[in-house]
Order: sequence, then C-alpha cells, then structure tokens
Amino acid sequence: MFKNCFAGKRVLVTGSTGFKGSWLTLWLQALGAEVTGYSLDPDTKPSHWELLELQVDHVSADVRNDQMLRSVIEKTSPHLIFHLAAQPLVRASYSDPVQTWSTNVMGTVNLLNACRGVSSLLGIVVITTDKVYDNPENGVPFSEREPLGAGDPYSSSKAACELVVESFSRGFFTGNTPIIASCRAGNVIGGGDWAKDRLIPDIVKSMIIGTRLDIRYPRAVRPWQHVLDSLSGYLCLAQRMVEGDKTVQGAWNFGPRLVDNYSVENMLTAMRTFWPELTWNRSQSKALHEATLLRLNCEKAQSQLHWQPVWDFSNTARQTAVWYQNYYANGHVSSFEQLKQYQQDAHEKGVFWACN
Repeated sequence: MFKNCFAGKRVLVTGSTGFKGSWLTLWLQALGAEVTGYSLDPDTKPSHWELLELQVDHVSADVRNDQMLRSVIEKTSPHLIFHLAAQPLVRASYSDPVQTWSTNVMGTVNLLNACRGVSSLLGIVVITTDKVYDNPENGVPFSEREPLGAGDPYSSSKAACELVVESFSRGFFTGNTPIIASCRAGNVIGGGDWAKDRLIPDIVKSMIIGTRLDIRYPRAVRPWQHVLDSLSGYLCLAQRMVEGDKTVQGAWNFGPRLVDNYSVENMLTAMRTFWPELTWNRSQSKALHEATLLRLNCEKAQSQLHWQPVWDFSNTARQTAVWYQNYYANGHVSSFEQLKQYQQDAHEKGVFWACN
C-alpha cells in the first residue's frame, strides 16, 4: 500500500494527540514512517492517543510557540509534515474567538515560516475543513474553485488559514520543494472521539449516562465520512509529494460520495440500530449560527489522485458504533483491527491507491 513510500521517512504530525492526529499517527507508524508528534496534551478523558500507547517521539507544545516549533523542525529534519494542530470546534470558537484565531491562523503561519530553508522537506499537508466555503446553502456541492468565506469564528479562521497556505506557497516556496497542499474534509467520525459538542461523542455520552440527547439541528445535512477515509486522502497527497509531483499543490476536497450525504437525524437513526435506547429531542436553547446544508464535490481528488472513499454511510456508522461498544464493554481499543479491515476492504474494492 502506498508503494511503501512512507517507510523510513521522517514525518512530523502536529495535533498528533487529537482525534484525527492519533489515527494518522497510528497509520503512518504501520506504514513504517519515523513519526514525531507535536501537540498539546490530550484534553479529553478517555483519550484515543493515550489508549493507543504508540511508541513514537512526542513533543508536548503549542503551535503558537514559534521558537519551540522551529526547534523541533530543525531537530527532526522531516521529509513530510501533516499540520492538524487546531482549535477544531465551532461552538468553542464563539466562546473564545481569540484563541481560535491565534491557534488556527498564527499556528499555521508559525509552522510554514519555520519550514523555510528546511532542505529535507518534500511536502506539507495542511488540514483545514469543509466549512471554509462561502455557503449560500443552496445544495450545490462545493468544488475547490468556490470562493472562501464563513460566518462563525472557527470556519473563518480556517478560511484565513487557506489564504496563509496560498501566500506561503506563492511567496516563499516557489522552487521544487516543499510541495504544499491543503485538505478540506467532510464531517469526520469514528471511534476514539470524545470532543465536546460533536454528534458522535454526544451520542456516546448520552448512552453512558442514560439521558435523552438534545439536538440543535436535526435536519442539517453533512458529508459524513469515516476518519480513515479522510486520512487516506491526506496520505495520497503525501505520496505524490514524495514522488515530486508538483501538480498536487493547492486545495483538495475529501468527502463521501454525494449519495452518502445525510442529515443529523439520519445519523441518529443509524446509531439507534446499535443503541436501541437512544432518544433525542430538538434543543430549545438559543442556537448559534451553523450551516445547515453542506456538500462537497470531490471530483478533483477522484480524477487526479484516483482517490475514493472506501466505507459508505452505513458501514461508517457501523464501524464507529462497534468501536465504542467494544471499548465500553471490555476496554478493548479496536483501532488497529479497524485499520486492517479498512485496508483489506480497499483492496477488495480495487481502490487505486490501495493497489499501488
């Protein structure tokens, strides 16, 4: 898989202790990469990062600490960097917009500025979000050519992050390396997420304590996808960077097939298959602004990277629910097994990137 191109490569993952960062570190290690993590300590208990007990180098630090970040990059001389460190929550961005903007925007500035002159560096993959688009909520899937713009602080900070990436790409990294790309993934779910104000962790918490779930926008439509599907896209880009393919520079959408865009209520109904006692009602609290209709056009990744999602909506819901059920039933962390199953399913479906 991936032509063994990550074997022996030095890879820095910022935000490694987070939900996606921990899954990515697991996969990179399985591919033989020499991973260094750079991240704040986990802010949830339990923590997927801690449960995995991965044997990788890790630096506990903030991306806003430019001197520390620069020191780590100089010390590790990475071939690849995956930048996931961020304040990732919409509602948290309303309560602390300054922290959101400083982390998401200046953290990215610090990273890219520290990468200038790093001769070993082949590529940088910067993770933003599908919420960077100026969204009229007309149901038309967003392509990478659509204008950026957002109303809430989180989404706006990520749109600004995209501009930072473009600025450094055009202004400082104009030679052959490093190649820089940004990734706009859909609503990522999977086992090991305990973040506040996210649907799946809220469902799990509701089942653990036995309470009815309050839902803000039951009819909101989202591009749900399993965490491994989004990460496979990031890895496809990184593989091309290792191969020196400058055509991957720029922005990329990674989301589910359009037929797998479902509402929050659809996801709740799917999860009730695994937790029959799950109940919910429409929240009566004053709702902060969030987009209610969001769809991604991923034709660019499908045609140019030959990337496609492996798990559909039904399987994504099942794999997610089973992960939590295994954990709460016997403490078993099934991430390793699910990664193997995902890779096997990709091969059986004849997914191009899985067969390289």
